[in-house]
Amino acid sequence: MEDHIVVEGGNMKTKQKRRVLLLLTMLFSTAVFLSTATYAWFTANRTVSISSIQVNVEAQGGIQVSADGISWRSIIDVEELRDIADTYESSVNQIPEVLEPVSTIGNMNEEGRMEMFYGVVETNTGGNYILTTTQFEETRNNPNGRFIAFDLFFRLDGSAPEQLYLTPNSGVSTPDATDTGIKNATRVAFVNLGTTAIGSSTNDIQSLNAGEGASVYIWEPNYNSHTAAAIAHASNTYGLTVDGVSAVPYSGVHSEITTEDDVLVGDATEANYSQFFTDVTPDYLTEEDFSDYVPVFNLSEGITKMRLYLWIEGQDIDTENTASGGNAIFDIQLTIDPA
Repeated sequence: MEDHIVVEGGNMKTKQKRRVLLLLTMLFSTAVFLSTATYAWFTANRTVSISSIQVNVEAQGGIQVSADGISWRSIIDVEELRDIADTYESSVNQIPEVLEPVSTIGNMNEEGRMEMFYGVVETNTGGNYILTTTQFEETRNNPNGRFIAFDLFFRLDGSAPEQLYLTPNSGVSTPDATDTGIKNATRVAFVNLGTTAIGSSTNDIQSLNAGEGASVYIWEPNYNSHTAAAIAHASNTYGLTVDGVSAVPYSGVHSEITTEDDVLVGDATEANYSQFFTDVTPDYLTEEDFSDYVPVFNLSEGITKMRLYLWIEGQDIDTENTASGGNAIFDIQLTIDPA
């Protein structure tokens, strides 16, 4: 099965005026293999494998897209994102072939990287399951990267910012006849690293970095969709009752945890361990097969550097053993015209 991302743009006309339309569509097909571990959260060897990724970027109507902030074009493929060192020496694009669950609250560091934590479930001397975590930062073309991260540059000619919307074509789905539920544990983050004027130098464009002050927008697809195993996992592990209507609360990891901290997996919340966890409220929640246009962030006039993260959230109740063995497709489409 061929895995791919699609990023495309276009323009639309209304009777009153001609509007600029940006379509950003990313499509990843990923295979999640069965784990042999006995516990769910952040279990070793649970992976999501990507056999190949194809990236296409198309921009029209005044919006252009670039992988390096230099060459503005209509088509960008994945190899350009993976290997653009010649024109973007400081790039840190990580699009690995294997993904593993990580957790984050969306904190940014000075380098403009989102703080991600990889965890392992172990047993303590009493035989109870405990969680340990290690901070994991992306590096360029890391084949062992546990999540996907890459930069895209957007150029918008105009006199005012444009409101973007997630279209109903967006979401995370599975092509499999049997839904394992891994699609319900996914997250996408859009990180705005800054905007500069059109005509700025290459160095000014590529070095855009809001650092710790970067705006981070986290999207949780399929927030109300859960398998029976995930519902049982929520009850048995965290004591949560899932109604299939409300978003299930969770606490993301913000600090490393050692075995000496003896953090029980079932107690891994801000209420119990605020030194390690913070409650996360995603900026955007969408149901499976939602039908409305969802307002998200603004795209400003000029050249904007955006960093995108795609991952499996380890603290999500849907990240449990029976979710292994499935496929997930990320489909993200943004428009400024909610027609």
